[in-house]
Amino acid sequence: MRLAYAVSMSAAHAHSGSASSAIVAVLVSSILFGASTPLARALVGTMDPLWLAGGLYAGSGAGLSLWLLVRRRRGLSGLPLIARADVRWLAAAVLCGGMLAPVAFAFGLRASTGATASLLLNLESVFTVALAWFLFGEHRNGRVVVGMTLIVVACALLGGGDAPGAATGTGAALIALACLLWALDNNLTRKVAANDAVAIAAVKGVAGGAVNLALAALVAGAPPAASTLLATAAVGLAGYGISLVLFVVGMRGLGVARASAYYGLAPFIGVAVAFAVLGETAPPAFWPALALMGAGVWLHLTERHVHEHTHAKIAHSHPHTHDEHHRHTHDFAWDGSEPHVHPHAHAPMTHRHAHFPDLHHRDHTH
Repeated sequence: MRLAYAVSMSAAHAHSGSASSAIVAVLVSSILFGASTPLARALVGTMDPLWLAGGLYAGSGAGLSLWLLVRRRRGLSGLPLIARADVRWLAAAVLCGGMLAPVAFAFGLRASTGATASLLLNLESVFTVALAWFLFGEHRNGRVVVGMTLIVVACALLGGGDAPGAATGTGAALIALACLLWALDNNLTRKVAANDAVAIAAVKGVAGGAVNLALAALVAGAPPAASTLLATAAVGLAGYGISLVLFVVGMRGLGVARASAYYGLAPFIGVAVAFAVLGETAPPAFWPALALMGAGVWLHLTERHVHEHTHAKIAHSHPHTHDEHHRHTHDFAWDGSEPHVHPHAHAPMTHRHAHFPDLHHRDHTH
């Protein structure tokens, strides 16, 4: 948990000219989530999918809530938890990503292998990017469009047959639905990403876990063994809790579409774990799909976006250093420590540099 906090604080102030910390945060996030998918697939055979979904999110919510309490008692600095104006956006994100998506995903896992389900998770990136482009106006170019097309074709290959080891049509459809709901969650979380990332992830975990565990108790019968639930909670804390914290802080520095592109590493990690730990074998369509997905992700990772742009006047609060976007004075006694957090205003500015649609580059025209 200390590692997650350190990475999140360093990544939280990353900007377009120095996005390496944000990229590291997203890559670590993708590794944690990718490894959790085949592990969850192994657990789904021991319990009803509703118990699995509830246990994953409850583990995330409980672990992160405990960390919030420890952090507060130790006086560790951080962002305000959740601004009142952002509560409605967070509530919608919780409904999509914390309540509905895990149920669809858990039932989809039951009809899929861990490896195939892991690769199908690339659809989350596709849907996230499409929503970011068409609903939230993030910049896109031909290179990224081609990359997304390759990923879509690869997912179609994986979900198109009932051969042994492949996802059935129902399993693939449910996983695709979960990916769409998580994509909605990602874009809604974009609206609240300036808040405390640990608090955002904790709220999602507590709400999603409570609802799904209650639903499981009502319709799925007796709970699984305590040891199984604890294992599920551990997977959820790492793959859904800490992973989400790091994804949120990466999103601040990269924008939701670019962060999702880097997140494309997650399915490949899941496949490696499925083969190494679960002893699964690849269906015929797996290797061509892997090649297409690899090419699509590579096109995203090698994109470079540079042009002259104008920043409008803006006032907000987030972790930052005094880089070219934060040359401001302080109306309080500052001890020189960085990154630090306080409300600050940006004057209008026009300049040119490589950038992503981060907290400071979301609204300019192209």
